[in-house]
Amino acid sequence: MREALAGLTVRGRAFLAAGITAILCAILLGQPSLIRVGVLVVAVPLVTALVIGRSRYRLALVRTVTPQLVTAGQPARVNLALTNEGRTPNGVLMLEDHVPYVLGTRPRFVLDGIGHGWRRQVTYQVRSDVRGRFEIGPMTVRVGDGFGMVELGRAFRMTVPLIVTPRTVPLPVIPLGGGWTGSGDNRPRAFASGSAEDVTVREYRQGDDLRRVHWRSSARIGELMVRREEQPWQSRATIVLDNRLIAHRGQGIASSLEAAVSAAASIAVHLSQRGFQVRLVTAAGEDTATPWHVRDADLNIRTLLESLAVVSFDDRDRLDTSWMGEAAHGGLTVAVLGAVDQADAPALRRIVHHTAAALAIALDVDAWSGMPGNGGAAPFLTRSGWRAVALAPRDRLEAVWEDLGRTSAREGVGLENGIDPAVGAGVGS
Repeated sequence: MREALAGLTVRGRAFLAAGITAILCAILLGQPSLIRVGVLVVAVPLVTALVIGRSRYRLALVRTVTPQLVTAGQPARVNLALTNEGRTPNGVLMLEDHVPYVLGTRPRFVLDGIGHGWRRQVTYQVRSDVRGRFEIGPMTVRVGDGFGMVELGRAFRMTVPLIVTPRTVPLPVIPLGGGWTGSGDNRPRAFASGSAEDVTVREYRQGDDLRRVHWRSSARIGELMVRREEQPWQSRATIVLDNRLIAHRGQGIASSLEAAVSAAASIAVHLSQRGFQVRLVTAAGEDTATPWHVRDADLNIRTLLESLAVVSFDDRDRLDTSWMGEAAHGGLTVAVLGAVDQADAPALRRIVHHTAAALAIALDVDAWSGMPGNGGAAPFLTRSGWRAVALAPRDRLEAVWEDLGRTSAREGVGLENGIDPAVGAGVGS
């Protein structure tokens, strides 16, 4: 009852005040008939509050979001299934679902005719131009009477996540180098000379099974050699995303970081569709949610996009290269970088040293801050051993990706013994 009295609406409080005033005036003026009117006016909100307060309603809510993974700019549909499982009929329901402001205004609904066994479904759409992970809910419910005298609030605790991934664009097929690996080794070259044994063995590395030692080749070469043909061939690629705060310019969705994330997402989808097992590395190191052992392409793409959806600025000054190791040898590395300087050279050279092919898209971050573009860090990266192209705010990623492919082809990346990797026959297909 106390809660119901606290839930009196403006109309209910006005009725209560008017009734009390009428009773006081009737007593002062000696008008018994006015007392009856005052009592009736006071009784309406009090009886309503008593009935609402003693009601034991049980509302059930099931919220579904379809789909739960959308690209920035695409809508998602939220479905609310409400059920009244209580025996006491209710009056009017006023629903308000809490959604982050980037998804739009809070949806509000008014439902009436609620009785025992009542069911109703309502839907609304949300849409975000900003990537991220957002929680939809909780739902607040206000139960009112038919006279509008009392409103009681309730809230559901349940929330449902919605993941908004970066925008991606389809990329053309270009020659790539060093992407094919077998447990971290380069794919064997097609042989133009020598015996088949020469192309199915490699040098022994610590940890290799001694049962795989090819003794005839080892005796001929003078060092231990192991067979390659027993290795499960798989293509691996590492995408390095520079998300350091000092490496980017601009704010919000117009910042260079958003362009970098979108470029990384497009490259990740492209490589996964071409058969690569792709992992993500940021300035903080390897993203543990995108390991190389994920073999399913669709699952790999989903995992990468979910990780890229929540990438934010990192306060560190230098790129973390602790993820580099023996397993990184022979793989393909594609970096999407912001502003880099001479202090980043050791890390960049270490990445080049630990990979078979190092490709980079360097954002011309000065152009994002309104200054004249100067080509970004592409020349610096080229001097550090990378094959790099620049990306400006108005450049199309597809065209820049093609330029990167032409740069790689001119330098002979991915072309071995006359085999064209662009058609999937050689290294880096």
